Amino acid sequence: MRKMVLVIAVLALAGCGEGKGVDAQKPQPAAAATAPAQASAPRWDLEMRGETTQAVSDLSGWLIEHSFISNVVKENGKTRVLLGPFSSKAEAEAKQAQVRAALTRAKKQNIELLIVEHPVTR
Repeated sequence: MRKMVLVIAVLALAGCGEGKGVDAQKPQPAAAATAPAQASAPRWDLEMRGETTQAVSDLSGWLIEHSFISNVVKENGKTRVLLGPFSSKAEAEAKQAQVRAALTRAKKQNIELLIVEHPVTR
């Protein structure tokens, strides 16, 4: 069942952007002016960890099933499941509350949600 949901999600996302012209993707001048200011600010991620050892595919699959977009990152030999990046800590806290509510509804226990700050490196 999970594989079928994953395949449907991938196919649905693959069709996103079909039929859009190249003109619709041109950046606006105002957005270009704010990009350097955002690049110097730290970014925030929401890290999802199981208290017991869980497969990364199980955590990321559950997130996909519940419409949360995640990234799997390998740092210092550890595989981490991250949601984000978010531009502010308040935005990360709001997403943390949404994920925690979904975990409670699904009766998933022993899963920790941490807000992690990543300084921008140039």
